[in-house]
Amino acid sequence: MPIKNLHGKKCLITGAASGIGKATALLAACERAELFLTDINEPQLKAVADECSHLGAVVHAVKAFDISQYEIVRAWAGEIHAAHESLDVIMNIAGIAIWGTVENMTHEQWRRVIDINLMGPVHVIECFIPSMIAAKKGGHLVNVSSAAGLFGLPWHAAYSASKFGLRGISEVLRFDLERHKIGVSLVCPGGVDSGLVNTIQVAGIDTTDPEFTALREGFAKRAVTPEQAAEAILKGIRKNEYMVFTSPDIAIGHWFQNKFSLPYEIVMRIMNRVMNGVMDNQKKKGIA
Repeated sequence: MPIKNLHGKKCLITGAASGIGKATALLAACERAELFLTDINEPQLKAVADECSHLGAVVHAVKAFDISQYEIVRAWAGEIHAAHESLDVIMNIAGIAIWGTVENMTHEQWRRVIDINLMGPVHVIECFIPSMIAAKKGGHLVNVSSAAGLFGLPWHAAYSASKFGLRGISEVLRFDLERHKIGVSLVCPGGVDSGLVNTIQVAGIDTTDPEFTALREGFAKRAVTPEQAAEAILKGIRKNEYMVFTSPDIAIGHWFQNKFSLPYEIVMRIMNRVMNGVMDNQKKKGIA
């Protein structure tokens, strides 16, 4: 059953200190969600948590850390599960943006983008979703990818690697988790006028140059607000939508890219049932 609203639902939101994460946390607070918030920016995170409390939400846990650090994520998950059992909604929103051509990107930049944007969500998924499955109460997983997880945008090789990777994980989990009544939403924002726009790094480019600044300003004019993106995310949860777009331009582009999805979805569900049947039979025999 889809989650019709977040009232009383235990929701984990990463990247909650700014941008889409902050807007989503505040919107969830308005629905009286029970919140578990994290971000690397501790002062801003605490300020958002206070705002959520003032809006009427119960904020159970607030912790500032880097989600690329697996042991920290695992320890926090242990604390949360010990005190609150399984959660209902997991929202992987945290991310960074570093663009650049291959010859300009450093190894450290490649590594940082992958660690935050891809391995961070992986850490959250592996530390929180198994408890959801064990609780047998259903739930919902939100992974925020990007238009760069759909299209081959210029200078986006590292960023797209992380976002296509998260899309791939979500594509598998939408079928794997279906039997546990856990919905999966893959959010693919286009332009969002968030803090990420101002903090973006472009290898080999001076982002203070007037020409680049003009490009960034033009992007901001066409972008949706973080609040609009947050509304799309919560709507996606309520409707149990897999692919969630925050602006029509990306939805139209994806439609042209992928017009015949139904046969594919049917085949994936059949294959999933066959594979799960093998696993279930092995469990009955005591060999798995």
